[in-house]
Amino acid sequence: MSEKVVLRYFNGRGKMESIRWLLAAAGVEVYGALMFQQVPLVEIDGMQLVQSKAILNYIAGKYNLYGKDLKERAMIDMYSEGASDLMDMIIMHPFKPAENKQIHLSTIEQKATDRFLPVFEKGLANSQFLVGNQLSRADVHLLEASLMLQELLPTILSAFPKIQAFQEKIKALPTISKFLQPGSARKPPPDEVYVKTVMAVLSHLFK
Repeated sequence: MSEKVVLRYFNGRGKMESIRWLLAAAGVEVYGALMFQQVPLVEIDGMQLVQSKAILNYIAGKYNLYGKDLKERAMIDMYSEGASDLMDMIIMHPFKPAENKQIHLSTIEQKATDRFLPVFEKGLANSQFLVGNQLSRADVHLLEASLMLQELLPTILSAFPKIQAFQEKIKALPTISKFLQPGSARKPPPDEVYVKTVMAVLSHLFK
């Protein structure tokens, strides 16, 4: 694919990682650039897009990852928002003070097992995809969220066999498999340097 998509963000996951995942699922090569103003920012189709939801909606619509009609789109939005809420908790974990980390991790585990994962497990009861009969942004976000969860809580999916089977099927898709290989645009879990950089640049959010 010859088009050029430029991502401007910190050198880490954050709000940009879901955008990287969705572009990877669409088979789009991305170029990175650091930017410490309005982030995330994506340059695509001659536009400079900000606001994560707007960016994700545009990418999903452009690359046929947004269902076949309005009803499917509504369901995709519902599942995507759930996955996003779950990932927001995980994204904030590295920024919690050391004395609060275990409490926060317990909160993530409780909300994931009681609120979020059962909904996704039920959604996969009779299909390999969350919505309709083809890959959508909801599937990509669920894979990302569930892998992030397992980084913090390795056994958390033990009671959710449908999600485990879903993971294996989606990871086997060529574009996703490529994204999961070393050297891809996928970022590693946040390290101390990333945490310090984000906290310094976005200090107003951590007061």
